[in-house]
Amino acid sequence: MKQFSLFLVFILFNSCQYFDKQIPSEKELLQKELKSINWKEVDEYPSVVDCDKIEDKKQRQQCFFEVLTQLIQEKLCNDTLAMLYPELDTIEVKVTVFPNATMKFEPQFPKDSVAYDTVKIDSILKARLVDFPKINPAIKRGLPVKTQFILPVILKVE
Repeated sequence: MKQFSLFLVFILFNSCQYFDKQIPSEKELLQKELKSINWKEVDEYPSVVDCDKIEDKKQRQQCFFEVLTQLIQEKLCNDTLAMLYPELDTIEVKVTVFPNATMKFEPQFPKDSVAYDTVKIDSILKARLVDFPKINPAIKRGLPVKTQFILPVILKVE
């Protein structure tokens, strides 16, 4: 019995080191979590009501892009852009969807482009691209985030 109690005391003293584990600091945990997050992708892409019922992430994204492109084309269809710049058939528009569900549109032109009056085209876009349906912003880790993407908008359909 004496040997058993000595053995038990020996085990108790040695087992304390198993319970004395280092607790990682908050900074270490934060850095580890930040490294694990993919900042280039969102959990859910922006969406409109028509696309919300689609379950697949890629199909919902494609639906959103198609609906938004179609809405932009409809708003610019009968505009002075076609009259002012008959050679302009497609314009790339940088769309920014903010966390508060507002949107901003910026035309994208080649850096060496002098054929277009970029200020005039930008003002036409700002005047025409208003009153869109409600856009749900992108979601990252449960929070709405700002997203940007470039859509090619066809102005002339032949």
